Formats: sequence, C-alpha cells, structure tokens
Amino acid sequence: MILSGQTALVTGGSRGIGHAICVALAQAGANVVFSYAGNATAAEETLRLLQSMDCNALAVQSDVSDEAQVKDLIAQTTAAFGAIDILVNNAGITRDGLLMTMKEADFDAVIDTNLKGAFFTMKAVCRPMMKRRSGCIINLSSVVGVHGNAGQVNYSASKAGLIGMTKSLAKEVASRNITVNAIAPGFIETDMTEGLPAATKEALLSTIPMGRLGQGEDIAKAVVFLASAPYITGQVLGVDGGMGM
Repeated sequence: MILSGQTALVTGGSRGIGHAICVALAQAGANVVFSYAGNATAAEETLRLLQSMDCNALAVQSDVSDEAQVKDLIAQTTAAFGAIDILVNNAGITRDGLLMTMKEADFDAVIDTNLKGAFFTMKAVCRPMMKRRSGCIINLSSVVGVHGNAGQVNYSASKAGLIGMTKSLAKEVASRNITVNAIAPGFIETDMTEGLPAATKEALLSTIPMGRLGQGEDIAKAVVFLASAPYITGQVLGVDGGMGM
C-alpha cells in the first residue's frame, strides 16, 4: 500500500488504460477520483469495482477541454478528499486522417482534449501542490509522440506537445518537491485494437520486439512506479515492448 493516504485524480479513467490505472492506484492504497466524458455505464462499473476494493472513490463527468469543467472537477475532488497528491492526465481522443484531407475541426478537437486538457488540469493543481511542497503529475503521451505515425498528425502533435510540457513544468516546480513525468505507451490492447483486421494486427506485432500488444496493466504499473518515485522528474518512460529501441 505504497500510496496509502494519498489522493489520485485520473482523467479519462472509466475505460481502457484509464480504468487499469484507477485499479492499480486503488491497489496501492490511494483514494481515486476519475473523470469521464460521457459513458456513464462504464463509469458506474469502474466506480463499483473500486468501491468493492475498499477504495474511497469518486467519478465525475467532465470535459477536460473546457476549463470551467476542469475547475469544477478539481473542486469536487478537493471537497471530497482535501487535496490532490497525484494527477494522471490520461484523457485523450483520436481523429485520424492524412494531413491533406484532415479537417481543421478534427485537428482542433484532438489538441483541445489531449494537450489543452492537460494544460488546464496541471495549471489547476500546481498552486496547491506548490503550497504543500509535494505532488506528482504523470502525463500519458505515446510512442507516436516520439516517433510519429502516418495518418495521425494531430494525435502525434498532441502527444509530442505533452512531452514538451512535461519537461518544462518539471523544471518549473522541481524546487517545490513536485515531480512531473510522462509515459509513452506503445500499442496497447484496447476495445479499439480488438476490432482491427488480423492482417493489421500482424503488421503491428512485427514492429514490436516483444511480439505482443501491451496491456492496460503494463501502463498502470508504470504509473504506480512513478507516483512512488520522488527523485525522478522530467522523464519520458517508454512502455512499448521495445518499439522505441
């Protein structure tokens, strides 16, 4: 229970990687608050699971691309638990397409959620963390934010931007004992990858030295590790089965 007594806020925590992160944080002893965009059924299932683990948990519907909603999310979290010790920026969307045919609205939507959403949450938690001289921020970037990927100019830009924000904020707040790190997942098995054609999956696997897709739990373990590592900051941890080698 290495995170016992701490409160973690996970954006986009109702499904997939976010769900796995919430479970791992609960197993480590943390109180867990997670936001979700619109799937109330998935949020209720995740909340029930966390509560069955004797975790103090709260689910809040919130659009992280809206600063007013982010402020309300932070307010509800602090009202319930007093302080936010760990922030995990996991919320993200995709609107894939080639640059030549990509609509401006699809570019903006991805940047607003994936990048600006993290800006809003980090800005909201930084001042209280600085006053307490303690805190941990973990941003979920991506292997495509490091290496790029055809058909994902918007998504790659948002995830590369997260790395830049991570390193810059880490330098700003390190003297206040606040760590800021990023995790760059590779291809993770989710609802989205389950629907891929067999040939596409084989092509993906050929790029992964470990020969398998990652699991949400692989990312969740990295989150718990960074949340319990007080002398690591400004780093990008690749959790990608060796893709980044």
